[in-house]
Amino acid sequence: MNTYTLHRGTAPLLVSLPHDGSAIPDDLAARMTDDARRAPDTDWHVSRLYDFARELGASILVPRYSRYVVDLNRPPDDTSLYPGQNTTGLCPAVRFSGAPVYRDGEAPDAAEIAARVERYWRPYHDALRSELDRIHAQHGRAVLWEGHSIRGSDLPFLFEGRLPDLNLGTATGTSCSPALQSRLESVLGSQDDYDWVANGRFKGGHITRHYGDPARGIDAVQLEISQRNYMDEASFDYLPEKASRLQKLLQPLLRTCLDA
Repeated sequence: MNTYTLHRGTAPLLVSLPHDGSAIPDDLAARMTDDARRAPDTDWHVSRLYDFARELGASILVPRYSRYVVDLNRPPDDTSLYPGQNTTGLCPAVRFSGAPVYRDGEAPDAAEIAARVERYWRPYHDALRSELDRIHAQHGRAVLWEGHSIRGSDLPFLFEGRLPDLNLGTATGTSCSPALQSRLESVLGSQDDYDWVANGRFKGGHITRHYGDPARGIDAVQLEISQRNYMDEASFDYLPEKASRLQKLLQPLLRTCLDA
């Protein structure tokens, strides 16, 4: 079963988009609430937003299935990434709004969650590890760019108020070199079109924390984008003019990774 697509590039950069998928198998969808079947918590259109990375020579890894099937950015044992804060799990039973994903009594049990890990989670991570190793072997270094997006307001279950436009995460400076983080912050600080924060509410998920190994020359960086900057958050429609403007900042960020 094809659970992801991998575009293999020529540069020392892998763009991973683990929440871009929105497909939900029919048997699972039948157990979900009507609203959840729309997969509203998808990182909508991020593969389109980052499509320019192909021209930079980047590899791009994109899943087919929704985070409601299994969240590829959670550890397989479902340990909380943000202890003490509300979050959603490996096979989410609640949405970002706090509303249920499943009809009463239809949430997956431990055996089903384990099966989903093997069927959907494991192939993505095997591909990610293999591609990172290939890039590192070829170039002597690798940068893993985790591309994410989220509705930037009205999600009190996850955070209060308005999320900054751009949220850079480096696991509080442990998943990438200080030099790369500083250069990325310089790019963000050199513009005033978007507000931003480093290691704020979103510091990087499992993938950033697990695969980042700057001592070995593998830097991992997450960028969480507030969706208002490139799409309509109510209809999920992509807004090309807004997106094009945002891409003019994303491009130098990725080039900075290549030049590091």
